[in-house]
Amino acid sequence: MKGTQRFGELRKSIPEISQKVLTENLRSMEDGIVIRTVFAEVPPRVEYSLSELGNSLKPIIFSMETWGLGYQKLNEELPNDTQ
Repeated sequence: MKGTQRFGELRKSIPEISQKVLTENLRSMEDGIVIRTVFAEVPPRVEYSLSELGNSLKPIIFSMETWGLGYQKLNEELPNDTQ
């Protein structure tokens, strides 16, 4: 959601994800959600950005984030025996 990023930047923004899983997920989203741009340079440079379809998902993702943060806060406030 932060604009065009290189693979390393994406990996750093999600430290708990492995390189393999990130690669698999990016490849699965290249069907219209993510645009992968390869530059003919040495060393090769690859950038990822959201397509128009990907950008249309932003309101949904932000709503899910808001809900998830609220749910997390609720769980933190509950006594341990009710979770």
